[in-house]
Amino acid sequence: MLEEYEKKRHFQKTPEPLTNDIKQSSDKPIFVVQRHDARKLHYDFRLEMDGVLKSWAVPKEPPKEAGTRRLAIETEDHPLAYADFEGEIPAGEYGAGKVEIWDRGTFELLKREEKEIVVALEGEELKGIYVLIRTKYGKGEKGWLFFKKAS
Repeated sequence: MLEEYEKKRHFQKTPEPLTNDIKQSSDKPIFVVQRHDARKLHYDFRLEMDGVLKSWAVPKEPPKEAGTRRLAIETEDHPLAYADFEGEIPAGEYGAGKVEIWDRGTFELLKREEKEIVVALEGEELKGIYVLIRTKYGKGEKGWLFFKKAS
């Protein structure tokens, strides 16, 4: 599951966690949002699923209010240890730039289908029911719509 993650990184050059450095998960699955100031500033939204962090790059700050929709591009799975990663990915490396944790917490999985994921997030910044809906976006259909559901 982490082959793509490993292929893109030179672990002797980057401080990113190795795939065998798996942290223990809590009773509930975790989520993390990392502010990633790479080539373009974006936010990496990650959900603990299937023993890894399923990941999406969100070009703008994740929505805190219902009614705001964001594009989310599915990226490669990351190891669970990545949930604690903050630091500087060196120039010349994949994803070069500063990574800092913007939000973290736990979630409840309410629905998981091929084209839709619904979660109840309990974080510092993001609280409530959030939805990811797969869209038709470019090669491989990696585009999703990400939004907070009205309560």
